[in-house]
Amino acid sequence: MLPPHAPVRLRRALRALTAAFLLTTAAVLAPAGAAQAATPAPTATDRGWNDYACKPSAAHPRPVVLVHGTLGNSVDNWLGLAPYLVRRGYCVFSLDYGQLPGVPFFHGLGPVAESAGQLDAFVDGVLAATGAPEVDLVGHSQGGMMPRHYLKFLGGAAEVNALVGLAPDNHGTTLLGLTALLPYFPGVAHLLTEKTPALADQIAGSPFLRRLNEGGDTVPGVRYTVIATRYDQVVTPYRSQFLDGPGVRNVLLQDLCPVDLSEHLAIGLVDRVAFHEVANALDPARATPTTCASVLG
Repeated sequence: MLPPHAPVRLRRALRALTAAFLLTTAAVLAPAGAAQAATPAPTATDRGWNDYACKPSAAHPRPVVLVHGTLGNSVDNWLGLAPYLVRRGYCVFSLDYGQLPGVPFFHGLGPVAESAGQLDAFVDGVLAATGAPEVDLVGHSQGGMMPRHYLKFLGGAAEVNALVGLAPDNHGTTLLGLTALLPYFPGVAHLLTEKTPALADQIAGSPFLRRLNEGGDTVPGVRYTVIATRYDQVVTPYRSQFLDGPGVRNVLLQDLCPVDLSEHLAIGLVDRVAFHEVANALDPARATPTTCASVLG
């Protein structure tokens, strides 16, 4: 325990770390029977996307593949953005990846490199079904970073035109400095590595991220857009999300709409400013200015 005179901020940080650890542990150690007992959730197809009969139009010739974040899934992460893009005429698809045995609904927890292999296979299926030569990828959090492994090491650059990241942890995260406490809790670090390897992979300076970013952030032939919020409390510091290299556009929401208060989850779930910038990134030839008035008015 901390002594009574410990700084208030440190005590709060430790409580937050403990709470996050307990929530993660509860999810990871949930009995396998929980998945079987749960009521089936509506599928993406029920909600208008993952329609493998969809054929891309001349206006939008590339399917859009949505890549959820850590602890997300193919439906819940995209209840706002997927219908937004479907209404604009896109063929939209989303996948589940990084599943752990006995952990229903909460995905993106397996090794990130293995998740990139799942994305590779999913994109192959989308291309085969739609007849398109390339896809565009839109990912939130881990889902904006993980595809870069696919692009760099698994041949994804030949199948992808653009990658749009919403609050992606491209250079890892310090979790507001909380990960600096992990060396003092070796049991916790071991559990994260053994039970939730994706969390360990996303810590700034991890072996996975060092390899991913070695030699440059980008690969030729792919357009990159990063959309970040200064109020991100998960991927910190927020500027670590930005990429360097040819074909990169880094966007801070508050430069477009100063009153936008979205944090890490809201930017991917409900933020109309971010959604408009996603649409601009997918179709730059028809992009329109993003302002508070034009999007929210």
